[in-house]
Amino acid sequence: MTAADEHIEHRQNQFHTWGVYGLLAVSVLLSVAAHELMTSPAEWYAGGALVVAAVLLQLWHGPRRGRRTPSRRGTVYYVLRWAISFALTCLTPFFGFYASAGYFDSEELIAGRRRQWLGLLATVVVVAGSQSGGMPSGSPTRWLLFGVLLVTNFGLVMVVGHITQQEEQRSRERAVTITELERTNAALQRALDENAALHAQLLVQAREAGVADERRRLAAEIHDTIAQGLTGIIAQLQVVANAPDPAVARTHLERASDLARHSLGEARRSVHNLAPVALADAGLPEALKKTVAEWGERTGVRAGFTVTGTAEQLHEEVAATLLRIVQEALSNTARHAAAGRVGVTLTFLGAEVILDIRDDGRGFDPLAVPQRTGSGGFGLDGMRARAERIAGSLTVESEPAQGTAVSARVPLVNHD
Repeated sequence: MTAADEHIEHRQNQFHTWGVYGLLAVSVLLSVAAHELMTSPAEWYAGGALVVAAVLLQLWHGPRRGRRTPSRRGTVYYVLRWAISFALTCLTPFFGFYASAGYFDSEELIAGRRRQWLGLLATVVVVAGSQSGGMPSGSPTRWLLFGVLLVTNFGLVMVVGHITQQEEQRSRERAVTITELERTNAALQRALDENAALHAQLLVQAREAGVADERRRLAAEIHDTIAQGLTGIIAQLQVVANAPDPAVARTHLERASDLARHSLGEARRSVHNLAPVALADAGLPEALKKTVAEWGERTGVRAGFTVTGTAEQLHEEVAATLLRIVQEALSNTARHAAAGRVGVTLTFLGAEVILDIRDDGRGFDPLAVPQRTGSGGFGLDGMRARAERIAGSLTVESEPAQGTAVSARVPLVNHD
């Protein structure tokens, strides 16, 4: 219960506890002021006794502490109070104020909707009698006036009761709606927390999967290049050791030397792929700008680099992946596209980073791309695999004689 609800409850307790005393006091004061309405001492004694009985009844009923529930004790109290108010109103109509207390607590004291309406009707009878100047006698005019007042008062009670009931129903519905909204908000917050945890878990898993894939790739490259080269060198040296002819030995030594140089080049390339040197001292935009410029100078192709959006410091794995994709795409362009112009665009777009590499070369049919061979790099499949390792994607658009466009979309994961 809120502080406002507690304040309202306190006010209601005060009204139901002291309101009856107040209405009784007003009735007594008005009756004393209009003392000519009670002409005989017997009426004064009877009125005084009834007032004392009303006070004792109220003391027996006790103060209100919170909303009461209907009970037999409450019904007895309501009936006795009505009887006292009826008797007092017969003595003087000013005690109709005291009788009107029955309007406010019938629902708290009387069980059953029908009995509550009977209690209200009994209260209306006393109040209508008070308004007509006392309970009607044999005069038809008094009875007519009493009947009109009775119907009018009871109609007003029914209208107010109906409005009150509707308002209580709306209040209950609002309370249920608020409870449902709180439950829904709590469930939504739990879902958001779970989604954030799952997102973090997916990033960790993607990183672990990327590390595992990179290890498998390096193992395959070492086996296919360096290990095979070393095996060839050993074989050539064994031939040299057993060759009687110096010319034959020299030939095999030259082959062993070529294999050693080739294996050294493969080892350097593997190390370069593992740790991008371009990112050691600069962010991704600077590294891409330098890479594109150097590639353009080396190949003689007109190349440009553009950054759109607000550049941010990316996670090292995201930056390395995008740099490798650009290097592979430019390498493919130099070998196959015969392009005259290449454009690289890095776009920071909300929660994503988009990398586009476009050229005006000869193009190709993406569905007819051959499988990876030992003479080439990773190709389109390798670039796509790199993007997918960090929960991204890579698309290729190309047609013969229409150039090629490679686009990579990856999540924007900050450096920290």
